Amino acid sequence: MPAAGGATESDDGPTTAAGSRLGDEAPTPAPATAGSRRSVFSRVLLKLSGQALGGGAGSAAHAIDPAVTAELAAYIGTARGLGVDVAVVVGGGNIFRGMAAAAGGMDRATGDHIGMLATVQNALALQDALEHRGLETRVMSAIEIRAVCEPYIMRRAVRHLERGRIVICAGGTGNPYFSTDSAAALRALELHCEAILMAKREYDGVFSADPETDPTAQFIPELTHLEAIDRDLRVMDATALSLCMDNAMPIHVFKMTGDNIVRVLTGERVGTVVRAVPGRGGAAAETAT
Repeated sequence: MPAAGGATESDDGPTTAAGSRLGDEAPTPAPATAGSRRSVFSRVLLKLSGQALGGGAGSAAHAIDPAVTAELAAYIGTARGLGVDVAVVVGGGNIFRGMAAAAGGMDRATGDHIGMLATVQNALALQDALEHRGLETRVMSAIEIRAVCEPYIMRRAVRHLERGRIVICAGGTGNPYFSTDSAAALRALELHCEAILMAKREYDGVFSADPETDPTAQFIPELTHLEAIDRDLRVMDATALSLCMDNAMPIHVFKMTGDNIVRVLTGERVGTVVRAVPGRGGAAAETAT
C-alpha cells in the first residue's frame, strides 16, 4: 500500500494518490517573458557539456559548482520566460570520461556506463538549481534509476514539455559507444525540437581551428553539417552530425553568456549556425539581417 500522498502504479502509468495520472496535472505557467521579445522557436533542445557545470580552471576541485549551475539555471529560466519548451541534454565529462578510462585499460562499455551515471549526477544538480528558481523540472534517464528520476519514455517526455516542464534527459542514449552529442541529436528528433542549441563556455561559435593554439583561427558564421564533418570542426561528433544532417536538424553554437540565449531564440544571428543547406533549416535564417 502506498504511503499517503505517494504515487501508485496503474496500467496507464504512475498516478497520484488522488487518482490522476502523473504528468496530467495543470500546466506550469511560464515565467514572465523577457521584455517584449518573442521566440521564433516553440521547442528547442539545449546541449550542455559536463564542464559547463564546473567552476573552470580556478575551481578544478569542484566537478559541480553550485554557483555556476545556478547561473546556467538562470539562462534556462530566461528561455522558458519566452514561452519556449526546453529539453536539456547534459554531459558527464566533469565527473568521468569513458573514453579516457578505456585508454587507461578499462573496458570501454564499462567506462561508458560509468559516464552515463555521471550525467545523471549532473542532471540532478541542474534540476535542483532550476527548482530553486521555481521552474518545474523532470529528470528522465535512459538508464532506469527510479529512486531519483523517471525512466526516459518518449511520449511521457513530450507530455512533460507540453505541460510547461523543463525535461533534462540523462544517461546518454543508454548504450555504450554513443556520446551525449548523439543523445542530444536523438532526443531533439524524438521530442520534435526545432533546433539544437549548443551552449559553450569558452567560444562564441565555431572556428576554423582551436583559437587557443592557432592565432590564425577564423570564426565561421554558417556552415553545413557535411562541411563540419569534412573539416573535422568538432561541432559534434560525426555520428551526431550525420544524424542531424539526415534529418535537417539545425544546430546553433554560441557562448552561454549574457542574453545570448534570448538573442538566439528571438532570431538574431549569434554564434554559428549549422544547417543541412546554407540559408535554410532554422528560423533564424528568416529573421536575421
